[in-house]
Amino acid sequence: MRWLASIGLSGSVLAVFAAITSVAIGWTYLATKDQIDMEVRRAEARQLLEIFPPETHDNDIVDDGFELVADTPLLGIREARQGYRVRRDDRVIGVILPATARDGYSGDIRALVGIRDDGTVAGVRVVAHRETPGLGDKVDLRKSDWILGFDNRSLSQPDLSGWNVEKDGGVFDQFTGATVTPRAVILATRRALEYARLNAATLFETERDSA
Repeated sequence: MRWLASIGLSGSVLAVFAAITSVAIGWTYLATKDQIDMEVRRAEARQLLEIFPPETHDNDIVDDGFELVADTPLLGIREARQGYRVRRDDRVIGVILPATARDGYSGDIRALVGIRDDGTVAGVRVVAHRETPGLGDKVDLRKSDWILGFDNRSLSQPDLSGWNVEKDGGVFDQFTGATVTPRAVILATRRALEYARLNAATLFETERDSA
């Protein structure tokens, strides 16, 4: 009967080990996710001031945020995210919206899209992506200046057909060997502009408690 007891003991040890391993994996996942989220928030804080430099406004953009609900189709966001208002002389002169391109080559591409009150793009910055190094990662300003091609664009300049890569009849450059990535970012930016146009009355409200 000793061998039965031994098997039972071994089974118990394995069960305990499996439970500990599961807890450790879960904790590691949560810790890693929290770290990634923190890094994204830090990157966003830096890039807010790249999109709307300090001399263009007189409010603290980081502290002038508002919540955008999860699964907002035109923004592509999967969970609730922060948007930001940009003010000068108590007037909202722009907003910065989170936008997620869900159709990136290697997964989601998270960006910030700055939009002035006249509907033009103040700037776009990618804050998180997993695109191929040397190819799709050119959406990152640290890798190339491609993302600056959105500056001062609007839904009328170019028109709808122009919001694509040159290969598809649009006005934006594509990347050699990586057309999927720029297409995704172009579409996400255009949709953010559409969201801003549809929700302009709310987004550009002067009152700070408006969302």
